Amino acid sequence: MKRGLKIALVQLAVGSDKAKNVAAAVQEIHKAKEKGAQLVALPECFNSPYGTKYFEEYAEEVPSGETSRALSKAAAEAGVCVVGGTVPERCGSRLYNTCAVWDSNGKLLAQHRKIHLFDIDIPNKITFKESEVLSPGDQLTTFQFNGIKIGLGICYDLRFCEMAHIMAKEGCSLLIYPGAFNMTTGPKHWQLLARARAVDNQLWVALVSPARDQTASYVAWGHSLLVDPWGAVTGQLEHVPDALHATIDLNTVEEVRSQIPIRMQRRTDIYDTVKKSKQ
Repeated sequence: MKRGLKIALVQLAVGSDKAKNVAAAVQEIHKAKEKGAQLVALPECFNSPYGTKYFEEYAEEVPSGETSRALSKAAAEAGVCVVGGTVPERCGSRLYNTCAVWDSNGKLLAQHRKIHLFDIDIPNKITFKESEVLSPGDQLTTFQFNGIKIGLGICYDLRFCEMAHIMAKEGCSLLIYPGAFNMTTGPKHWQLLARARAVDNQLWVALVSPARDQTASYVAWGHSLLVDPWGAVTGQLEHVPDALHATIDLNTVEEVRSQIPIRMQRRTDIYDTVKKSKQ
């Protein structure tokens, strides 16, 4: 018997008007529901332009801020789970890059703060330091919806295979990464990393990008995509606003894991990947 979850990855255009950004997200959530989606995932920084100079201005509390309230209401009205991309979160004196997840009743299911901050310097290409403004999260995040365990990461988190492996060990069949790779790293590594995480951990991987805006100070690569546990790209958007609809087939997860049983063959007497407890 086929077991699955119908999802929609929404590649939104993001501008400087927060209210318009949020309204567009809400509209797309309802459109996705009309097309049969049970879970709708939004991109990184969907209510704000992406950039360290914007985070302070656009930051709000999670889960009590205006964007959170709008997503919670939309999830309940549409009757879908909403993986709310990310927003700049204000918590006391600190700012985080945060993804909140709402169930089909509008209840908060999970909240993930980006663990690995995007601090890079590629000469003559791009220099970016999230740590100038943001603080890093300190926990891995998973949640259950419709009998499927799902893990969350945000953009740069995708590069850290240990994080994905631990979420897989904890029973995840799908990993979702809202992310905004740029025009330098996107062509090189966006699809490659998604396929690597999928193959390494024998699960589905979804990446959700904002649409590309050539006039923005940070230009996103776009190309939101879904990769199956065999490492095949089953769907990919271009760089314009759009939505990718697909079904996460749990039978495929079981098929791959039974046919290539690396989970039982790991030499944990020699090596292992462990999650440390917070002190």
